[in-house]
Amino acid sequence: MEKVTLGMTGITVNKNGFGALPMQRISRAEAVNLVRRAREGGIDFFDTARYYTDSEEKLGEALYGIREQVYIATKTGAQDAEGFWADLHTSLGNLRTEYVDLYQFHNPSFCPVPGDGTGLYEAMLEAKERGMIRHIGITNHRLSVAQEAIDSGLYETLQFPFCYLSGEKELALVEACRDKQMGFIAMKALSGGLITDSAAAYAYLAQFDNVLPIWGIQRESELEEFLSYISAPPVMTEEIQALIHRDREELSGEFCRGCGYCMPCPAGIEIHNCARMSLLLRRSPSALQLTEEVQEKMKKIETCLHCNQCRSKCPYELDTPALLKKNYEDYQRVLAGEIRV
Repeated sequence: MEKVTLGMTGITVNKNGFGALPMQRISRAEAVNLVRRAREGGIDFFDTARYYTDSEEKLGEALYGIREQVYIATKTGAQDAEGFWADLHTSLGNLRTEYVDLYQFHNPSFCPVPGDGTGLYEAMLEAKERGMIRHIGITNHRLSVAQEAIDSGLYETLQFPFCYLSGEKELALVEACRDKQMGFIAMKALSGGLITDSAAAYAYLAQFDNVLPIWGIQRESELEEFLSYISAPPVMTEEIQALIHRDREELSGEFCRGCGYCMPCPAGIEIHNCARMSLLLRRSPSALQLTEEVQEKMKKIETCLHCNQCRSKCPYELDTPALLKKNYEDYQRVLAGEIRV
């Protein structure tokens, strides 16, 4: 069984974190059963957020009575101290707990620090002093904010997208966290569904002893796949290396990671899914991507205002309007039967 320690927090858990964002999409009963099965199977780190609608409530119900056996991480997207306290009290109630093991600022556009005028970091410190939270973390999709958080020495963990499609800059963040004894939590370890071989994804991340991947799970079949890696962790082989090499070549250049920070769109376009539809059709083809509902979502691209709001908010600096146009044209060709997937 592989374990990982999140820096100076001392939190040592199985190298299989449970990402609870997808639990929004399933019923309460299904979610509770899924989480309890995850715990029975050996998973002991669960990550959620206030933004994930009813995810906290479902997690709280599932872990009620076994709270001391697990570590719970959640997040606040508050912009000021008042919002921070409102979020924290709501999270504690939803999660049915008196404390959160790891409380994280949720993808802020800046790095909260003492004296910045928001009162956010001061509130975080007070919450820790009062025993409402145990450790302080931050999540982000922006390299500059992540680096500032590392350099500040104020944070115990960083949660950032990291997988075998990541580049040198992301690798540098992992090493910087190691040097600072900060825990590194890898979100988007499957790149939002573009990586289709979980064993390859696991084997790659297993090479980093300071990285905890969290897998977004909503189906029992997905969970069982990751639970099987607890007793038989995938290791890097020549075959997996070749697969990673092929994926890197196919997904090199500009592609949408599906993070959703371009949203909302003033024209109502579901940018984070529509801007990567071509890749989804090819890498994880499903009839669900060709339903009338999805066709209507793609057709909304025709109403693009070219306001460039999405482009300005993209943490990866992508030309999202151009990506939308390209994906729509490709999608139309698939529907017309010009391209088979």
